[in-house]
Amino acid sequence: MRILLVEDDTALGEGIRTALKPEGYTVDWVQDGSSALHALTHESFELAILDLGLPRMDGLQVLKHLRAAANPVPVLVLTARDSTSDRIAGLDAGADDYLIKPFDVDELKARLRALLRRSFNRAQPALEYRGISIDPISQAVNFQGQVVNLPRKEFLLLHELLAQPGRVLTRDKLQQALYGWDEELESNALEVHVHHLRKKFFADLIRTVRGVGYLVDKV
Repeated sequence: MRILLVEDDTALGEGIRTALKPEGYTVDWVQDGSSALHALTHESFELAILDLGLPRMDGLQVLKHLRAAANPVPVLVLTARDSTSDRIAGLDAGADDYLIKPFDVDELKARLRALLRRSFNRAQPALEYRGISIDPISQAVNFQGQVVNLPRKEFLLLHELLAQPGRVLTRDKLQQALYGWDEELESNALEVHVHHLRKKFFADLIRTVRGVGYLVDKV
């Protein structure tokens, strides 16, 4: 799952990014409101963590622009603005949740999991495909009743493909889902991940569409 972190405090932003990466999130980080709005408008994210007191554009304005454009990305506001009126303003502007600084990292993770469950719009978010079961919240993967332990990148790739069966996902989209802006990407990395998934499950799990990307066929 790809998250946009919008936080202008460098130490806090680095701490959040470090804490979330082991949870299976690809975390991209910007430090001002204008960059946040541009990223959320032109790229795809499953979640956004948004500070309110930002340079160049206030977080509330970012939220209002997003919702006016009918952008449905779930947004967790993470801010020091702790008055009731501030919380009401944030929720009315389109926030899906509101967490006050300072905060406990475990609570932040739990709130993100809750937002993901809501965004998947089902109480049981597991994806089922030809004997494969994958839970995007717990990141548990089973194949024909057996637990399969996948490295983070393989899990993310499998989830992206199984969530949209029958749809060709371009290389660019898949690379964005797997790799943050600050991560180096080898030219054949995606092909290597696809090869490993085919080997761990079955050869025709993922179909290559030459010159475009990959897909899993609808059952």
